[in-house]
Amino acid sequence: METISETSKTLQTLSLDLAHVVEQVGTAVVAVNARRHLSSSGVYWRDGVIVTAAHTIKQTEDISVVLPSGQIVAASLAGADPTTDLAVLRVDSSELSVAHFGDPSQLKVGHLVLAVGRGAQRGLNAALGIIGVLSGAWRTLRGGSVDQFIGLDLELHPGATGGPLTDSRGSVLGINTSGLSRGVVITIPVSTVDRVVAQLLEKGDIGRGYLGLGMRRIRIPEDLNRTLQLSADLGLIVLSVDPNGPGRQAGIVFGDVIVALERTPVGNIRELQAFLEPPFVGKTLSVYIIRGGRLVDLNIIVGEQRQRNKQETID
Repeated sequence: METISETSKTLQTLSLDLAHVVEQVGTAVVAVNARRHLSSSGVYWRDGVIVTAAHTIKQTEDISVVLPSGQIVAASLAGADPTTDLAVLRVDSSELSVAHFGDPSQLKVGHLVLAVGRGAQRGLNAALGIIGVLSGAWRTLRGGSVDQFIGLDLELHPGATGGPLTDSRGSVLGINTSGLSRGVVITIPVSTVDRVVAQLLEKGDIGRGYLGLGMRRIRIPEDLNRTLQLSADLGLIVLSVDPNGPGRQAGIVFGDVIVALERTPVGNIRELQAFLEPPFVGKTLSVYIIRGGRLVDLNIIVGEQRQRNKQETID
C-alpha cells in the first residue's frame, strides 16, 4: 500500500510537471486586445501569425497583443472565419516561439488536458480538465466544417478563449473556444486550424458556395413522396430567388421544392451546406426539384459568397 509520503511525492511530481507544461506552452501564448473591457488569448501558430477566436475580434483597427514578457506590440487582422470561430492576426516579434503541435486524433475521453490562456492584466493562466466528449467530423451551427468534435470538461478563465489546448507533454492540440457550442468549451483541432489559416492568409476570408435562394424546410406529402419514389420525406421549398443568382440562372423559381443535389437528399440546412463548401464553388451540380407534382432535374453552377454576406438559407 502506498504511504502518505509516497502519495505526497506523486502529487508534487504531477504538480511540477503541469507547471512546466504551462510554462513551456506559455512562450507561444499571447493576450489579444481586440474588444473593449476583456482581452482574449491567442497562439503563435507559425512565423508572424497568431490564431485566436473570431468572436473576440470586435475591431479591425488598433489591435494589439501582449507578449509573454509583458511587452505590447501592434497586430493586424489578416482574416476571420465566423463559421469555425477562427481569426488570424499578423505580428512582428522575435520574442515568440511557434507552438509544438500534437495529434488530436489520438485523444480519448478521460485524457487529462490543460487549457492555457493569457490575460492582458493578470498574465498566464491555465485550467486542468479532461476530454469530456469526442466524435468525428461535424458542422457548426454557422456552417463551418470541423474535422473532429472535441468537447472539454473544464471551465476557461475569463479571456482564455482563443488559447491552446495542450496535452500532458505540452503539445498543442487545437484552439479553445466558447463561441461555437452553448455551455460546452470546444477545441478546434490542429488540422482544421491549419486549413482555415491557409485560406485566410491567402484570401482574407472563406469563400463558400452560394445558390441565391431563400429556402425553408418542408415535409413532402406521403402520397406525393410515394408517387415520385423519393428516398426522403423532407425538402427545401424556395421562398425567394436572387434575380442575379445561380438559382435563377438555373431556372429555379418561387415554390419549387429542392429534394436532392447530386442525387443526395437534402432536407435541411446542414445537408445543403455540405454542397456549399469552398471546393464546390464554380462546379455544376444536378439539382432535383418538385414542380407541379413532377420531379424535374436541373443543373446549377455554385456561386461564391464571401463571409461578410448574410447566410442565404433559412431552416
